[in-house]
Amino acid sequence: MARIGYARVSTNDQDLHIQTERLTAEGCSLIRSEKASGKSRDEREELATILSFLRPEDELIVTRLDRLGRDTRDVLNIIHECEQKQAYVTVLDPYVSTKGDMGQIVMTVLGMVAQMERRFIKERQREGIDRAKSLGRYKGGKRRIDRSEVLRLAGAGEKPSAIARILDCSRMQIYRILEETS
Repeated sequence: MARIGYARVSTNDQDLHIQTERLTAEGCSLIRSEKASGKSRDEREELATILSFLRPEDELIVTRLDRLGRDTRDVLNIIHECEQKQAYVTVLDPYVSTKGDMGQIVMTVLGMVAQMERRFIKERQREGIDRAKSLGRYKGGKRRIDRSEVLRLAGAGEKPSAIARILDCSRMQIYRILEETS
């Protein structure tokens, strides 16, 4: 029986140290960590690796449930995959494990709370942006596409699909830029 720790933060500027330290203190023989969003399982390769190698009686340990995921369906699917392999999931804060009868119910409730928290974060962010706009302080997100290059390519007769391929972005982004300037 292996105790496998999983640590995750959402952005590159966040630190995994506190989580990995706690997982080590809990006796995890292996700790996998990554910097990826918890809103879905996409691009979370370390988690996928753990799930593919779980054996019966192994235990997947996370410091908080939102480290496992912020979408109730994803969290429940991860727990289900572990159960199919006869492995367990343990959350340290608050402590709950699928080893016990009530563990599944508590995990479901905590998964819903994590999803609600994500919605609240998005709402607070939207309120902050709206307030900053009303005060004339909001400048918008960082521009990721060179608008002058889009206009140059469009002026040279390139179609939006071709421009999107050249600049490695979506067609919708090209259409928006072209729409703004017309």
